[in-house]
Amino acid sequence: MKAFVLIEPGKVGWHEAPEPVLTPYGAILRPLAVAPCSSDVHTVYGGGSRKAPNLILGHECVGEILETGELVQDFKPGDVVVVPAITPDWRAMGIQEGNFKHASAPFSGHQLGRTAPGVFAEKFLIPDADTTLAKIPEGVTLEQALMCVDVVTTGFTGAEFADIKIGDTVVVLGIGPIGLMAIEGARHLGAARIIAVGSRPICVELAKEFGATEVLSYKVNPPEGQGEAHLEGKDKDVVQQVLERTGGLGADGVIICGGGDEVFAQAVDMARYGIGTISNVNYFGGTGNLPFPKFSGGRGMAGKTIHTELAKGGRIRMERLLKMVQYGRINPQKLVTHQLNGLDQVETALQMMKEKPKDLIKVMVRIDWK
Repeated sequence: MKAFVLIEPGKVGWHEAPEPVLTPYGAILRPLAVAPCSSDVHTVYGGGSRKAPNLILGHECVGEILETGELVQDFKPGDVVVVPAITPDWRAMGIQEGNFKHASAPFSGHQLGRTAPGVFAEKFLIPDADTTLAKIPEGVTLEQALMCVDVVTTGFTGAEFADIKIGDTVVVLGIGPIGLMAIEGARHLGAARIIAVGSRPICVELAKEFGATEVLSYKVNPPEGQGEAHLEGKDKDVVQQVLERTGGLGADGVIICGGGDEVFAQAVDMARYGIGTISNVNYFGGTGNLPFPKFSGGRGMAGKTIHTELAKGGRIRMERLLKMVQYGRINPQKLVTHQLNGLDQVETALQMMKEKPKDLIKVMVRIDWK
């Protein structure tokens, strides 16, 4: 079976992998559309925990079911389904404690392309079909469905854990695909003012379309002519800009969706004392520590809440997000700026996500098996 694998850190390639073995509750699928993401880039080029030799990569997929186990009730061969990026073991004991993402071990909810073979292959296994997969409603496009499996659920998770109340002021740090969906999520949860922080012109325009009331640049003294986000506050750092725009109070919620280690301290700096919430869905690579500012942290007594969250996954989560698309509440298809055809284009797509050309947000790879 042809599969795109991590050969060793920093090196990927095509490998003849063993075919998946069907389990009683499981389903074997073939991919119809996949999307490499920044997490795949981190896995390949960013270090992190050790991975199994020739690990099959990928966790963003819409697929067709080929076989189902004898105990699967709700799905059958031929069904086209979304495969959530986060696939918790819903039978783990920790689930009964509400530990949906880390129930049996740290990051046990994030299995595909990490601790279990991913979706960048001719076939792949989902061990528990009924609790994981979701059928695509009528009227939802392949592009929309694919964006729901990771990008939408991660961005919305960031917004949900920001504890947004009607009329809140929210800052979104980073306006890549995750940040754009965090803006959309914050708008739907009732934020009145959404201050987005980013610099890529293609993302600036979508940020405004999805609900940002202002877009600030994180660059101090950027070159002219790089987009409207640079026109205001360009001689001040982003914390100063946010504090000035909020009368010195700061934001009710700050959602971290991108950036280096420094953004964590910036988020604390710009969150309100007493009731401010910082919600992080960003990946911080490497080891060591994230900076925590003593002063804006109230020397440990600022009353600011910090959430560090993996995205929500599972069947019910996917069904709910797909309803948001079906009934016109969100349209994540606008995130797909590039499309390639054929499983062999996954490698090209991964390099595009690594290099991030200026007109790229997300790249989708279609696979036609006919």
